[in-house]
Amino acid sequence: MATAQNPVRKLEEKPLTLPDTLISPSRDLMALDTLPNSTDTLALSDSTNIMPRSDISTDITYYGEDSIVSDFTENKIYLYNQAWFEYGTMRLEADLIVIDWENSELYASGVTDSLGKVTGNPFFKDGPSSYEIRKEMKYNFKTQKAIIKDVVTEQQDGILRGETIKKMQDGSVYLANGYYTTCTLTIPHYHVASNKIKSIEGGQVVTGPFNLYFNGIPTPLGLPFGILPNTPEEKATGLIFPSYGQEQKRGLYLRDLGYYFAFNDFIHARITGDIYSNGGWGLKSQAAYKKRYRFGGSFNIDFQKFKSPETELNPVDYNTFRIQWSHNPESRGNSRFSASVNAGSTSYFNNIVNPNNYTNNVTADLSSTVNYSKTFTGTPFSFGASMRHSQSVQTGEVQLSLPTMNLSMNRQNPFKNVKFEPLKTLNIAYNFDLQNSITNKVTQEFGVDPNLIENSGDPELVPFTPANFGYLLQNANNGARNRIPVSSNFSLFKYFTGTASASVTELWYLNRINYFYNPSEERVDKILEDGFNRVTFYSSSFSLNTNIYGFFNFKKGKVQAIRQHIQPSLSFNFSPDFSAPSFGYFQEVQVNEQGDTRLFSRQQGFSFGGAPLGESRAMSFSIRSVLEAKILDKSDSTGENPTKKIPILENIDLSSSYNFAADSFNLAPIRISARTSFFDRRLSVNMSTTLDPYSTEAYTNRSGTETFRAINEFAWKNGMGIGTIRNASLNMNASINPNSAQNQGEVRDELTNEFMQQGGVMDDFVQSEINRIATDPSQYIDWSIPWNVSFGYVLSYSKPVSGRQNITQTISINGDFSLSDKWKINFNTGFDAQTKELTQTMIGIARDLHCWQMNVNWVPFGAFTSYNIDIRVKSTILQDLKVSRRRSFFDR
Repeated sequence: MATAQNPVRKLEEKPLTLPDTLISPSRDLMALDTLPNSTDTLALSDSTNIMPRSDISTDITYYGEDSIVSDFTENKIYLYNQAWFEYGTMRLEADLIVIDWENSELYASGVTDSLGKVTGNPFFKDGPSSYEIRKEMKYNFKTQKAIIKDVVTEQQDGILRGETIKKMQDGSVYLANGYYTTCTLTIPHYHVASNKIKSIEGGQVVTGPFNLYFNGIPTPLGLPFGILPNTPEEKATGLIFPSYGQEQKRGLYLRDLGYYFAFNDFIHARITGDIYSNGGWGLKSQAAYKKRYRFGGSFNIDFQKFKSPETELNPVDYNTFRIQWSHNPESRGNSRFSASVNAGSTSYFNNIVNPNNYTNNVTADLSSTVNYSKTFTGTPFSFGASMRHSQSVQTGEVQLSLPTMNLSMNRQNPFKNVKFEPLKTLNIAYNFDLQNSITNKVTQEFGVDPNLIENSGDPELVPFTPANFGYLLQNANNGARNRIPVSSNFSLFKYFTGTASASVTELWYLNRINYFYNPSEERVDKILEDGFNRVTFYSSSFSLNTNIYGFFNFKKGKVQAIRQHIQPSLSFNFSPDFSAPSFGYFQEVQVNEQGDTRLFSRQQGFSFGGAPLGESRAMSFSIRSVLEAKILDKSDSTGENPTKKIPILENIDLSSSYNFAADSFNLAPIRISARTSFFDRRLSVNMSTTLDPYSTEAYTNRSGTETFRAINEFAWKNGMGIGTIRNASLNMNASINPNSAQNQGEVRDELTNEFMQQGGVMDDFVQSEINRIATDPSQYIDWSIPWNVSFGYVLSYSKPVSGRQNITQTISINGDFSLSDKWKINFNTGFDAQTKELTQTMIGIARDLHCWQMNVNWVPFGAFTSYNIDIRVKSTILQDLKVSRRRSFFDR
């Protein structure tokens, strides 16, 4: 027999029919009336013709599997065995239902059998809310209020249970002697118990004094009152509870105490703060915004300040901040604005540790870009402006492009209607670039500038502070570039494609460099000469390309065929010598007391450089080859795809050039690179090298040290082989896991599908949360993957002409594996072969505790030595209900 908790099939609906006590008079009696009165006004105002209004606004249906008993004396109906009652969006199921028409009430309960077992307990559903009733209930279907004994109801992600519950018309629920939990087990692992609980639909759950229970055991954890969110996440506004703990140097702390603001459907924000008992504090602000069909983004700022007490043996003192801004427009109109800002003080990543984000702790560079572009409708012109920022966390070097502007004209074909192909494909374009660059790596003409504030002792690297910004702005590098490229494509000899091109470039600057020899210091000094100056130069080129295909078929064996694709390219480049004094682009300056001279560019180090030095009549050549094989696919049992392609060499490139106009070293170094993969692309291999074809010889410099220099003779003529390898690198990456393993994209898709299947509505906030979980293993552990291992190997070799060679080797390994269905270990480490030391290492342990999850992260050594243990509820509603223990690198 099905219980009342399970919906039953409707067998037959019996509409409610009330006895009509007002009978209309018969038509025959009306016909016998011998005194008709056409002006009878009483009939028009007869109240019996007015339809009476009822409190019941829709149909009522009910059913009883065993029997339906009507008691006309008390105006009640009794429904027995698998009975149900429906009125609008309300549905009640139970083995006993009593309908009281007099008071518009329902009574429902289970039925006790001969063995004393109660079956068919009520199950009540009103709109989206459902109630599993263990005893009995009364419900007034006119006021929509209810009194229920021993009930369990689901609210958002949580479960409420109480001895007595009162449901109000607006959906609010009052509980006496109840508890709240997010654990779905019949006997929950934990719950919050209170004598008084109120649940406001679409608002929050408010409790009186409460205690936290684990497995039914009370704990001393509790508060005089509690407020738990009971709203959809995208509409929740409320208090953000802090995490607390203690550190050896910074003392007791409260972190991330603040408030979450859901201003409207377009803007959400949160403001949190940190405070330390030994004299430190922090302030964070995070905001997300979304304008449908227009734009969306987020803005985050974090400021941290700490200063150790004066009695501290190893004091810590820092003021540090970080700013992040992301703005993404949607395609609309002919203009576009976007931003990606990631900036902060250099000391931020050296002091602020995120134990849940390993990548964030080892960030070495910061970069930002703000772009605006506009296309002028009906014209070939477009405009773009950008601001760029790059910052090295390790060196402190900062570079700003503030701003960079571009005005360009798309390629135009003035002779597109001409039949002659070289003229038909002739096109011309125009580009104008304006750039202003600011950097704190300033080159001084005569040493350190006395006006420099807060000099760190290094004359080349100026502290990037507001006090020094004026000085850095004076040393800004700015200029403009005009460029007109002309090109044409055409076919030659049927199998070749020729490209002829030429370009004219003109640079505009507001100053130029004057060099002079300083005999007292025996060096070359420079001064800037103000005034507008132009640098104009031009070049031309012609290239020839073709494609060669080769096929090798095999009649026997697993390999069916081998295919080779070769792309040779040959080009000729010409640019005249712009170093003549008549141009004024170069200056010949004495460089030593012996009177030796050298040509210096008068735009050296400027935004767009200067004119090229020396004539160039170069021939460049390159060859690119791809090698693939077609083999039998043993895994195909259908015969539809009996073969598959595998790469032998995904590409191998060889390139160099020869300058006929140079007086020495005509042949440029030969560059070779190759890429391939193995084992169904699980292992990728990248190789590159640079080969110097010239010989070297030893000599003794002025300091008496023996070194090497290149000579204008080919290596093979001096018995040194085909040349010397100057640079070489080998990069190998592999990922090994079962076929069922998921990458971040697959995890993201799975979470999205689960959310949609549960009736969720995707928006910008839900999407950002899914992305955060997919990229952070501490927030989401895929327990179905037994193991996953990735490793990388990098070998770098360099040997400059001086003869000093350098070899570096690093190995990196990361992955995770499951000890059981509930235990998972993840790790990230590496090894530096030169220093013979392990690189930054992190070990994590995750344990699935049903409604809880435990994460342990440990950095055993290095700059961020720390550990943290975090046990938290999986539900987002009680995400602040957690037990944390952290020990950071400050405690060493």
